[in-house]
Amino acid sequence: MNVQKWLQNNTKKLHGKKIAITGSTGGLGKELCAYLVSLGASLVLLDRNHERSMAHRESLCERFENADVSCIPLDLEDIDSADMVAERLNEIGIDYFIHNAGAYSIPRHICDSGYDNVFQINFASPYYIIRKILPMLREKNGRVVAVGSIAHNYSNIDEDDVDFAKRKAASKVYGNAKRYLMFSLFELFKNEDKASLSIVHPGITFTNITAHYPKLIFAVIKHPMKIIFMKPRKAALCILKGVFEKTEYCTWFGPRIFNVWGLPKKQRLTTCKSGEILKIAEISEKVYLQCEQTVRNRNCNTQPQGINQ
Repeated sequence: MNVQKWLQNNTKKLHGKKIAITGSTGGLGKELCAYLVSLGASLVLLDRNHERSMAHRESLCERFENADVSCIPLDLEDIDSADMVAERLNEIGIDYFIHNAGAYSIPRHICDSGYDNVFQINFASPYYIIRKILPMLREKNGRVVAVGSIAHNYSNIDEDDVDFAKRKAASKVYGNAKRYLMFSLFELFKNEDKASLSIVHPGITFTNITAHYPKLIFAVIKHPMKIIFMKPRKAALCILKGVFEKTEYCTWFGPRIFNVWGLPKKQRLTTCKSGEILKIAEISEKVYLQCEQTVRNRNCNTQPQGINQ
């Protein structure tokens, strides 16, 4: 089945629906945005690089007549930025929140929240935003679409090193954050009867997140990667599938062949046992509260003198 045929059979018009998406300017993000705008959705682009985000907006508006696209800067390393974005999304109201942004092998540091920046970007900040906008999504019968990864199975959680700040292997650090993201959301939405959740993963595709190898190695492997693995246009269908269908507890949409190739298929996840999922949910709430306290402390410290606190 080709992409156009799949779109005809699995999607419908999204006129009147407002969708916020993180990481809109990457390979997957751009393809996903094009699909969503072509279906009539209004988009809110949430990106760290505001200039690139605005350029992407202009490109979409040139490509699609009557495109409704706006941009809000979001730095997922900065919990204050995440908090401000959550406030804006609550103000404007959205029907879908798609967390697509991710960071794999990047220079490491500890954020103001106290967590490793890879953990902050891939889990702590998006989870914080989702918790903050969940009441609004309930009112809208909205949905969260979160991009997971097969890397979540590379490691189990460690209560003594929650954010894997002591680890060096990028695959484990990234996989740990995705493990928290996926299974914390399964628990958060477990008893929801209004808002819904879809966990998705695009398999392996050639995007900015794969460009983390040393330059010489990357120069050698990038062309074979483009040939071997799915192109972003097809990989993005797994994320798009999540817009139109929710996933039940511990299921996700991903490529049907070995989680790497093919059109989306719903699959059962058996990679995390119930005891660990409950522990993830417990720790995730602590992470959320610590992030909330960081924001509260910052707000108190920046209030003008003479105002009662």
